[in-house]
Amino acid sequence: MSNGDMVAEADADDSLSSGSGVLSRIRPFTRLRRAALDMLLPPVCLGCRVRIMDHDALCPSCWQQINFVRPPLCDRLGLPLAVDTGAPTLSAAAIANPPDYDRARAVANFDGLMRVLIHGFKFHDSHNARRLFGRWLAEAGREILADADLLVPVPLARWRLLARRFNQAQILAAEAGRRSGKPINPFALVRSRSTPHQIGLTRAQRMRNVSGVFRVPQVELQNIAGKAIVLVDDVITSGATASAAARALKRAGARKVDVLALAIVSERYS
Repeated sequence: MSNGDMVAEADADDSLSSGSGVLSRIRPFTRLRRAALDMLLPPVCLGCRVRIMDHDALCPSCWQQINFVRPPLCDRLGLPLAVDTGAPTLSAAAIANPPDYDRARAVANFDGLMRVLIHGFKFHDSHNARRLFGRWLAEAGREILADADLLVPVPLARWRLLARRFNQAQILAAEAGRRSGKPINPFALVRSRSTPHQIGLTRAQRMRNVSGVFRVPQVELQNIAGKAIVLVDDVITSGATASAAARALKRAGARKVDVLALAIVSERYS
């Protein structure tokens, strides 16, 4: 069991103990238990593994290596803007090539330590940062999560899911949903066919690669119609995957489709 899992278990015990006067007496034992766990498995930075005060966190040095996306932002693409106009503003990229989704928000640029953390999570089965990712997503996506009826993770192809054994977007959606109190539906969207990796492709090639790849199953149509959906993924690169998924959801009757991701590749839009 990881440090995060043990702390999560302790948190669960703490929440149970707050319900009544009798159970509240358990709280001191929960704190002692947590302190004992911290002695056995002390909290370390998720980036460099140096000792820190809290679980599921970064040390100050690693924190400074995350290039967080901060306002002012393009209201459509979620890209940083040079000037704050005080009102929703579109970037030149959004005007020139508007996406099929309504709004996108991301935690940080896909570079440096953020790239390392995501690659470890996605390709090396390292899920220690999932709770930190959840906090980041809930903060970066506060505006679009407030309007959401449902969170939908971007699905993996079946063979890729079997090889990887998990869908990173589903894990992220679960963490974001837990923190925002929004329901999640991992079955609302499926990939109708597999696609080659998109690494190295141009934006136009990526768009062709994922065209028509997503669909909403017949049994899920009633769960999508009229809903404000937030698509959750790990990285927005060109926006092609998110646009293809948004088109499928809107064809199924979704009222609005926003996108929330851990990272965005800003230079692809410049």
